[in-house]
Amino acid sequence: MLFLTRLSDILFPPRSDEEIVRTINKDTLSAMVSLNTVRQCHPNATALLSFSHAQVRALIHEAKYHENMRAFELLGYLLYDYLTDIMSEEGFGKVVLVPLPLSAARFKARGYNQSEEIAKRATCTTVALATDLLVRVRDTASQTTLSRAARVENVRGAFGAAHKLDPSTTYLLFDDVLTTGATMQSAIDALISAGALHILPLALAH
Repeated sequence: MLFLTRLSDILFPPRSDEEIVRTINKDTLSAMVSLNTVRQCHPNATALLSFSHAQVRALIHEAKYHENMRAFELLGYLLYDYLTDIMSEEGFGKVVLVPLPLSAARFKARGYNQSEEIAKRATCTTVALATDLLVRVRDTASQTTLSRAARVENVRGAFGAAHKLDPSTTYLLFDDVLTTGATMQSAIDALISAGALHILPLALAH
């Protein structure tokens, strides 16, 4: 197996982020966890990792842009570990994990939603996964180069709920990366408009 990997690397040189991801295991990833409260969202969001860490960036980039299965598995494990911890400590009732959907154009280009793929690997018996509860009602421009004010305007009204929501259910709203919080806040507003009263915004990295 090692020989085949080395031969493949010669024929198809791995990306620098891909090489970094190969060096990461569950223990090293768990050691990087540093819970951060992101106050740009209301309610406040929680981020598990710092995006400033090179290994975190490599994992996110490989999952987001290259459908790297190892990155999916590692990030899914981390999310699962966090969910099982909070479920054991808090007195939640019914809990639903809601990954943020991509725009139709981005999903068509990539063929997958990285947040959904990570969430699929993190579901446990106490948390239900709802991949069709939140929908993009319009496509938006890339947020990467926009200011916070422009990001807020860009994603305003971008999301909607597929149906009325149960006010007694806790909705764990999940995304891979949270930067200014504008996209997350737009999704939060959509859930609130549909009747949600208990929302916990959660991101892997900030």
